[in-house]
Amino acid sequence: MTTFSVLILGSSSASPTLKRNPTSQLLNVNEQYYLVDCGEGTQTRLRENKIKFQRINHIFISHLHGDHYLGLIGLLQTMHLLGRTTPINIYAPEPLKEIIDLHLKYSGGFLRYPLHFNAISSKSSEIILENEQVKVSTVILDHRIPCTGFVFKEQPKLRKIKPQAIAYYRIPKYAINQLKKGEDFTHPDTGEIIKNELVTSKPAKSYSYAFCSDTKYSESIIPQIKDVDLLYHEATFMENESKRAVETYHSTAKQAATIALKANVNSLIIGHFSNRYLNLDGLLEEAKSIFENTQLAFENKWFEIAQSQ
Repeated sequence: MTTFSVLILGSSSASPTLKRNPTSQLLNVNEQYYLVDCGEGTQTRLRENKIKFQRINHIFISHLHGDHYLGLIGLLQTMHLLGRTTPINIYAPEPLKEIIDLHLKYSGGFLRYPLHFNAISSKSSEIILENEQVKVSTVILDHRIPCTGFVFKEQPKLRKIKPQAIAYYRIPKYAINQLKKGEDFTHPDTGEIIKNELVTSKPAKSYSYAFCSDTKYSESIIPQIKDVDLLYHEATFMENESKRAVETYHSTAKQAATIALKANVNSLIIGHFSNRYLNLDGLLEEAKSIFENTQLAFENKWFEIAQSQ
């Protein structure tokens, strides 16, 4: 079973409302959890969705505006109180390490588990994590302070074995793993080479997700997010507030949709909604006028990028 899905934990802009918390999302890649941004209220949303905090091993923070990280220290402390001993990995602008250290210093606190802090650059894109599940790279955004997005790409999957062909060519069991990796097989006795494509078929699709946090309209990000299966792009304002969007280094719903269209993504989520919008239908309509396959980032909603055998 392949699982690649995103849970919206917060969709508001600068401050929370009764219905919307500041930005936070949880990415599930084959039951490995990755937390993206951590605004106020993130812990509550995680509990509402029965997500075990200790299963989160990687946290990504896009930038140091409070609505994107003020829930982090509380989450780290709760992990400590729950008895966590396994390391946590944080990928964030370098000054966040100082903020965490100062809090622990002046609160007289400590963490019983190792915290591995990975400073990310706001000047050029880089790969910041690569494991068996995913490769994560940064996207340089255009905001009032240094800000990065993140692209999560599932690692290439193994090729599929053809059982009947395996039997026909008398392939021993010990060779199955190398065949799945795309290698040919050479019979040790005869020297006969069995080409990989004769006994395997193409691997299942690998999926991708791009998270574009606070940014004004910028086509410079398109090459990095091109063809992703799901794109999240902030859409703080409607088009009649486009001047305000420029002034605050944010995007409109139409602009987010235009990026999705030009990047040829499969589907789009818009979020980071200004508190002036109690009803979000107008933002959705504006985005769908440009890019039909658009959805709103409703909180506690899972977006299934893939769920297949």
